Order: sequence, then structure tokens, then C-alpha cells
Amino acid sequence: MNTETVRLNITIPKDLAQALNRFAGPRKRSLFIVEAVKQQIEQKEKEELKKKLEEGYQAAAKESLVITKEFEVADLEGWDEY
Repeated sequence: MNTETVRLNITIPKDLAQALNRFAGPRKRSLFIVEAVKQQIEQKEKEELKKKLEEGYQAAAKESLVITKEFEVADLEGWDEY
């Protein structure tokens, strides 16, 4: 883990702050928030990667169809013999 830190001043709803204190304790709030933010970022990165992969697969599928169409005549050569 990177040891360089930055101090942030954030504003959150009072009930969320109370829940944070209840689950993390007043001395471990920063660590709890760091872990929560990491999880959220990882999830967003996975979603972004999934979207890019889907777009790539769709583009590859379209390209494959174009290539298949172009070589359709060559693929069918000689099949009338069977």
C-alpha cells in the first residue's frame, strides 16, 4: 500500500457518519473509508473493462462476418462434388 497520504475534508450525511463510527470505530474511520473507496474504484474499473471487452467482441464479430462473406465463394468451391 502506498504510504504517501493526503488529508481530505469531506462532508457526509450525519446518519452515514454515525454508521461509519459504529462499524469502523472513531479511530479507524480513515482505513474504513480507504477500503470502501478502493472497492468502489475496483468495481468501476471492472465494469469499464467489461464494457470495453463487449465492444471489442462485437466489433470482432462484425469483422468476422464481413470476412466470412468475402470468402463465401471460395469456401463453397468444390462442394457440389459431394
